[in-house]
Amino acid sequence: MNTQKLIFIVDDDPFINMLVVKRFTSEGYRIEAFGFGEDCISALNKNPDLIILDYFFVNKDHKVMNGMEVFDKIKELKPETPVIMLSGQDKGEIVLELARKGIDDYIIKDNNLIDNLNVAIGELFERE
Repeated sequence: MNTQKLIFIVDDDPFINMLVVKRFTSEGYRIEAFGFGEDCISALNKNPDLIILDYFFVNKDHKVMNGMEVFDKIKELKPETPVIMLSGQDKGEIVLELARKGIDDYIIKDNNLIDNLNVAIGELFERE
């Protein structure tokens, strides 16, 4: 069905990465997990079919790009790659800013995260 589509999950929470990898590998997708946006950006030459990107990154050792900066970089290098943003924030102004920037979907990190992601991914690939 999804002909081995490649999905990047980019989140500094290893638990979220593991959940996404487990769930969507079992659905037949190829999943690559990254802890930070910089790692994702350096792997863009693999031409992912979708990037699931966290909004907020924390690294106590050095400054890392936040989700918005990573998104801008992805759109600069691979403008056609769809991006779904994940966030613990449900602030309207953040969602509006993401919508203006052309984010494909926005999912709040809650107990329904994986189910909501499943729906979003399904809808996204159906549009192709």
